[in-house]
Amino acid sequence: MEDYKEYKLTEFTTGGGCGCKIAPSVLHQMLQTNIVAPEYENLLVGNNSMDDAAAYDLGNGTAMIATTDFFTPIVNDAYDLGRIAAANAISDVYAMGGTPVMAIAILSWPLKTLPIAVGQKVLEGARAICKEAGIPLAGGHSIDTSEPIFGLAVNGTCDIKNLKRNNTAKAGNLLFLTKPIGVGIMSAALKKGVLKAEHYELFKKQLVKLNSIGEQLGKINGVTAMTDVTGFGLGGHLIEMTEGSGLSAELIFSNIKIIEGIEEYRAQKIAPGATNRNWNGYGHKINIADTLDTNLINSLLPDPQTNGGLLIAVDEAQKDIVIELFRKNGLENHIMPIGRMMDKLENVIYVK
Repeated sequence: MEDYKEYKLTEFTTGGGCGCKIAPSVLHQMLQTNIVAPEYENLLVGNNSMDDAAAYDLGNGTAMIATTDFFTPIVNDAYDLGRIAAANAISDVYAMGGTPVMAIAILSWPLKTLPIAVGQKVLEGARAICKEAGIPLAGGHSIDTSEPIFGLAVNGTCDIKNLKRNNTAKAGNLLFLTKPIGVGIMSAALKKGVLKAEHYELFKKQLVKLNSIGEQLGKINGVTAMTDVTGFGLGGHLIEMTEGSGLSAELIFSNIKIIEGIEEYRAQKIAPGATNRNWNGYGHKINIADTLDTNLINSLLPDPQTNGGLLIAVDEAQKDIVIELFRKNGLENHIMPIGRMMDKLENVIYVK
C-alpha cells in the first residue's frame, strides 16, 4: 500500500457529519406511502415511529436492535472520521438501552481523488472505536463514488423490559442531556478553516465519546424515554420525543451546556446549512420567552449534532438514581435537568 498522506477530507464534500441529514420536513414527505405494510408481530419498534433504531422480539425475552448511520466527513483527518462515524452509529443502540454486539462498515470512496491509504485510515479509526465498545467490525460493503461517505450498520441486544423508546415520556418527567450542544457550528468553522486548535480538541473529544451510559440507563425503570441528539438538533429530537409522547416540554435554556468557544464563531456568523433547514422545519412549534436572546436559541436548538448526547426523560422520583449514575460516569456537569415534560399545550416546546 502507498505511503499515507494527509488530505483535508472536508474539502471533498459539500456537507459533513449529521448535518448532511435530509431536513425533517422533507424526510417526512419522502416516507409517505400508500402501501399497506403487513403486520409483523415480533417487530417492537419499526418505521411507524421516529425512533433511533428498529427492535425485534427474538421470542426469549430479548430484543434485537438494528440500526445504520453514515455521513460525509465532518473532520479532515481520516482516522478521526472513522472514530467519529463509528461512535455515532453505535450510539443508536445505546439510545435504545441496548448492548452493541456487532458492526459492519458502509464505505463510499472516491478512488479517483482520494488514495486507498486514506480510506484504510478511516477503517482503522472505526476498528478502534468498535474495540472500545467491545464489538467486532465484522465486515461491510464498499463502492467507488464521487464523495467520501462512511458509517456502520450495528446490531445490539436488550432485555425487552429494558428497551427504551423516544415516545414514551410522561408528564412531569425531568429532562437530562449528557453532552453539550454546538458542535455543528464548530464543524462549519472547521470547514471554513477558522476553528482554533484548542477548540478542535474539545470538538473531537466530544465526537468520539461513546454514549455507553445508555446501556446502564436502560436498566433504570425511572428512565421513561431516551434518544440521542443528532442531525435535527436538540430542538428537533425533543420535538420527536414530545410529540410522540403526546406532550409538551419546557426547556430551561440556561441549564443547557454549550461547548466551549462557540461564541467566537457565532460572532463570525458561522453556522452549518442544516441549522436553517431544521429551524424552518420546526421552529414554529417552539415558543421562546421574551426575556431570552432569540438569535442565540435559533442558532443552537437546531444546530445539527454528530454523536450528540443522550436526551433522557426521567421520573422525578428516581432522579437521584440517574444523577448518581451520571457521577459514576464522569458526567457531573450534566446532573442539572434541562427541562421537564408537561401536559400537551398549544406549542410543543416552551423555552424559558
